[in-house]
Amino acid sequence: MILTVTLNPSVDRALEVDALIRGEVLRAGDSHIDPGGKGVNVSRALLANGLRSTAVLPTGGAEGEQLVDLLKAEGVDLLAVPIAGRTRSNITLAEPDGTVTKINEVGPELSEAEFAEVSDAVLTAARTATWVVICGSLPPGPGIAAFTDLCERLVAAGNRLAVDSSGPALLAGVAAGAALVKPNREELAEAVGGELCTLGDVTEACERLRKAGAGAVLASLGADGAVLVDDAGVLAGISPVSVPRSTVGAGDALLAGFLAAGARGEAALVEGLAWGSAAVSLPGSRMPGPGDLDRTRIRIDNHPDPNRPLNRD
Repeated sequence: MILTVTLNPSVDRALEVDALIRGEVLRAGDSHIDPGGKGVNVSRALLANGLRSTAVLPTGGAEGEQLVDLLKAEGVDLLAVPIAGRTRSNITLAEPDGTVTKINEVGPELSEAEFAEVSDAVLTAARTATWVVICGSLPPGPGIAAFTDLCERLVAAGNRLAVDSSGPALLAGVAAGAALVKPNREELAEAVGGELCTLGDVTEACERLRKAGAGAVLASLGADGAVLVDDAGVLAGISPVSVPRSTVGAGDALLAGFLAAGARGEAALVEGLAWGSAAVSLPGSRMPGPGDLDRTRIRIDNHPDPNRPLNRD
């Protein structure tokens, strides 16, 4: 069983617009309301492909109740920890060319006692988990020391920990010895303090995170695909998307597919890329199911050219 942890979940409303014009009254086309948060999306993607997981998340207020209802309606197994604050709401504006504009609320502040309650729930549920996947931003309130302590306790208990976050939280997961970290290009560049212009830059940055404690690094690179660096070496993969609709949740789908296929080697990278690219072709933060996947488009390079430039977007 995979246990996902989303410390700052949300209710996500996605609107499709012909063009985003500042200061104008815009008419939306299709709209979607989905459960939000990176760990939540990992659980939703796994479920869409017939794999059960348990999602742990703090929830509060009317939005928290709505989030729980949305997840239950989809059939996601969840462990909701009540908090005093209000679960945040996020807005996504998607244009026909695939351009996405996101407006994210900060999220509710968690007290020290509330974070401890969430941590206890995670540690208890983790006893029967094959992977513990902590994803997304940290909510206001608990400092990085509390998050670091949670990661260290999970690793000390023998759990395989995956961390998909940014900034200090990502580095805390690395230092704690997470078996896997999944930064995107911007998060990876921030982690190593340098610009990533080529595939070689990405590989070198991933190796730096491994030397700092991470077991493996799966870097998602948008249109440039993904790079996996682990004990077996370096793999680079790409999956073109003919008609992109929304990039929201694509990295989460990538991570879910990678974990579902064993989280190691070429087969797992192919599966991750298939899930991630399928998510890009769907509206809002909808997660792909088996009928959305096209593995024939995936291209894996076992000896990637380090001088290959990355797209500038």
